Amino acid sequence: MKYRPLGKTGVQISELVFGAGAVGGILINPDDETKLAAVSKALAGGVNWIDTAASYGNGKSEESLGWLLKEPLPTGPSGERQPFLSTKFRVEPGAGDISGQIERSMHESLTRLKRGSVDLFQLHNPVVVKRGEHSAFTSARAVSLDDVLAQSGVIEGLRRLQGQNLTRYIGFTGVGETAALHQLVESREFDTAQVYYNLLNPSAGRPMMRGSSAHDYSNLIGKCAQHGVGVLNIRVLAAGVIAGESRTGREGSVSPGSDAESDAQRAALARVAVGHGQGTMAQAAVRYALSNPDVAGVLVGFSTLGHIDEAIGAVEMGPLGTDVLSRLGKLHDTDFGRIPYHA
Repeated sequence: MKYRPLGKTGVQISELVFGAGAVGGILINPDDETKLAAVSKALAGGVNWIDTAASYGNGKSEESLGWLLKEPLPTGPSGERQPFLSTKFRVEPGAGDISGQIERSMHESLTRLKRGSVDLFQLHNPVVVKRGEHSAFTSARAVSLDDVLAQSGVIEGLRRLQGQNLTRYIGFTGVGETAALHQLVESREFDTAQVYYNLLNPSAGRPMMRGSSAHDYSNLIGKCAQHGVGVLNIRVLAAGVIAGESRTGREGSVSPGSDAESDAQRAALARVAVGHGQGTMAQAAVRYALSNPDVAGVLVGFSTLGHIDEAIGAVEMGPLGTDVLSRLGKLHDTDFGRIPYHA
């Protein structure tokens, strides 16, 4: 396993992060023996960070980690026995008392996790510039910049938790209107951001051609690097579409311009561009993300124990070579064949 700095936190994070979400579901759906084997295998392979959320399995992921991290676990490469742990919360912006909502969510998560604190607590709502305006991210769950940054908003609630030593670091999930996400980074209030970035939509890490069908995150990763915000890469497998696996029915789309059918078409073209000798497509996707030096860790969700070995193997292979990146770059510059290529 290899490690990278997580923004300005001073923490060295494993390039592979154990994603304990509902899409992979290995800490939600299988028997307890499989759950314990999954965490043990990841930690023995050098993974030092596990990411969960209150909403994953309606709390089941956190509950699983509550007993799993009390079990005898393999010693990590630096002698540590407990991984870093992050979780997430959502607020209802129209319900008022945002700080109170955050504090209640924290204590509910800590109860399920059977812990006194977490390393990172993250906002899980989509973020928009202003609530009530028409947007691809318009929903009851969307929060505005004012909800986050203004007095009595999310930041104030998170700072209160830091003052109580309930979390070391604070972060947000980078889903929502691009302008809003960039302003959150520029505020320098957050330590981390979970950024949507993969072979099918790399706009968070590179410029995209005008007219691209995917949502444009306008190099959000570069913005994070500029301001010392640690990047945790989410949806690296596009909910499994890139790996070519059968669907679970739990995937869901978190980004406009992304749906199962169009993603499958893009994935087929990406498979051709990647070519042979790069490992499985899942491994190529992880290696693509790690080719961006400003990505600290890649979150991967697992459905089977074999998926953990596969992901660890991708880290061991290292980033993709320049020839493969060049072929993929041409594919992205044409929006997967929709826009004429100009060298």
